[in-house]
Amino acid sequence: VLIVSFFSLGFRAGIVVALSVPLVLAIVFVVMFANGMNLDRITLGALIIALGLLVDDAIIAVEMMVVKIEEGFDRLRAAAFAWESTAFPMLTGTLVTAAGFLPVGFAKSTAGEYAGNIFWIVGLALIVSWIVAVVFTPYLGTKILVQKQGHAHSAHAYDSRSYRALRSAVNWSLKRRWFVIFATVLSFVASVAGMALVEQQFFPTSSRPELFIEVRMPEGTSIEATAKAAAEAEKLLAGDPDAVMYTTYIGQGSPRFFLALNPVLPNPSFALTVILTKDAGARERLKEKLEKAVADGAVPQARLRIDRLNFGPPVGFPVQFRVVGEDPQTVREIAHKVLAIMRTDPRAIDPQLEWNEQVKNITLEVDQDRARAFGLNTAQVSGTLQTLLSGRTVSEYREGIEILDVVVRAVPAERLDPAHIGDLTILARNGQAIPLRQVATIRYGFEEPILWRRNRDLNLTVRSDVAPGVQAPTVTASLAPKIAQLSATLPSGYRIDVGGAVEETEKANVALFKIFPVMFAAMLTILMLQLRSFAKLFLVFLTAPLGLIGAVAALLVFDAPFGFVALLGVIALAGMIMRNSVILIDQIDHDLAAGLQPWNAIVESTVRRARPVVLTALAAILAMIPLARSVFWGPMAVSMMGGLLVATILTLLFLPALYAAWFRVPRSAIEQASPTAGFREMELQATH
Repeated sequence: VLIVSFFSLGFRAGIVVALSVPLVLAIVFVVMFANGMNLDRITLGALIIALGLLVDDAIIAVEMMVVKIEEGFDRLRAAAFAWESTAFPMLTGTLVTAAGFLPVGFAKSTAGEYAGNIFWIVGLALIVSWIVAVVFTPYLGTKILVQKQGHAHSAHAYDSRSYRALRSAVNWSLKRRWFVIFATVLSFVASVAGMALVEQQFFPTSSRPELFIEVRMPEGTSIEATAKAAAEAEKLLAGDPDAVMYTTYIGQGSPRFFLALNPVLPNPSFALTVILTKDAGARERLKEKLEKAVADGAVPQARLRIDRLNFGPPVGFPVQFRVVGEDPQTVREIAHKVLAIMRTDPRAIDPQLEWNEQVKNITLEVDQDRARAFGLNTAQVSGTLQTLLSGRTVSEYREGIEILDVVVRAVPAERLDPAHIGDLTILARNGQAIPLRQVATIRYGFEEPILWRRNRDLNLTVRSDVAPGVQAPTVTASLAPKIAQLSATLPSGYRIDVGGAVEETEKANVALFKIFPVMFAAMLTILMLQLRSFAKLFLVFLTAPLGLIGAVAALLVFDAPFGFVALLGVIALAGMIMRNSVILIDQIDHDLAAGLQPWNAIVESTVRRARPVVLTALAAILAMIPLARSVFWGPMAVSMMGGLLVATILTLLFLPALYAAWFRVPRSAIEQASPTAGFREMELQATH
């Protein structure tokens, strides 16, 4: 960012811009501290995003001062002119850019809760940067910039080879305005179609070194059997150099030490081993070794899942389909069909059912006639069995300060063998001991150990992991047609819902889209205060989606997935692009008011606003380089870099062509315009 300032504006002007960075950040840090905001992954990334944006206002203000000093203004007059001509357009652009991040700040979703500080930090930094640009930057400019001697012609400042090339390009786009507009619209349509080729994602996998072994036994398994299976799973880690340490939790999950970690409900058939590896590379090596061991039949009595931490809200299994219905057996049959479909896709790893195995049960049917003949009833039979099998507290024993219950129950040989339950004795009314089978019929069967419900509807989830390098929405989308065919054959009252990463993505997007009307209302209000014209407001809004052209192209070139964070980048692009459009249209209005012909006003305004537009975009693009290497922020950085690059070019070519077409600027005006005629025309009008 500083290199852009020094090489494009010169050493002294670059110093003015450079000094604005620590000043803005210092004020932001003070406000963050006062509001109890932490410096975490989200706020740090937001500050890096803001770093490329907070110098924009300073660059615009300093660039205007440099130009006016080159034209012969003294430093104080140049600072005053920079304030008069750029302060309000910069404020409008700053607020519009900040409004682009507004949906994530107010989205009522777990994803919004996770990433909401992006809006508050970026918005804070942008507002502070505007205050610095209109107060401190002009002051520093008067102290640091060099005063030019004499009076320079205003045309000379924009008569270099690069400016002449840009002027020719703008003239070309104005003459072929409909071709430029059609090509831009066609590119936008192609980018929308190209979005289907971009890998979809919710949130990426974390780079943290933790690894998990999830041990799942059949429902109803005792905690002792689960502990034994977990101990066998721990043996897979013995002596492995990549495992620094590990801890196993039996019958429950680990404490929530990471926001995206979803705690597991207490369950005696579940165990979790948390492994701390040396680094992300060691984590992947150990994961590969453990998965191979599981495939070779390690711990055969349990289902083992090797998992990593993920960014964003917890999802669980990335690919999920929920079978919803009334009858457990019918739901199970449908779920097995879904399971068979999932197994046809090799990218769906280890498809499984959330619950399936029935457990054995013993049912006693009391013969009421026989029971009454012995003077018994159902409650007495139940109470006696409760005493014999589970035990009954009959007294208490005090030992020091401890009070121990005295429990009476049958000896283990009698109560732990289901085959001898019928031999348990019950006392009749006359005190006679009779076998249980005399008054009850013993039946052996199966029952459901657990029935999961969602919104009071019985559901059975079919779920799976995904192969390395494959995104969960891609697998879900490939299975969707077959699942839809199955859904069409289901009986009334049964359905198949999509879960996992796709469902969480939809929930997050719906929460964002609910805030879109507020965002658009804020942008419209801000822009109307600046432009005061519905036609110009419409022109600015037409440029907002153009960032999608470069964003999609960049995502495809760098093979980056499009997820929630990348979506935020695309939304924020709209504000950044409209910011540049507002500044350019405002400059055209100034030149028209100064007396330039419409054609010359469009061309020369574009030429004069080109350097700050290009510099601010270049600063924002280069500021994204550290984020481009991040697993979490990379897709967002790539989409914003590509979007800004293409949108900047379109701002300088498409927007002038659109402006000329909208206001029907006559083509004949160009025939009288020399490369510097516009400036001389404006100076002549000012002199008169």
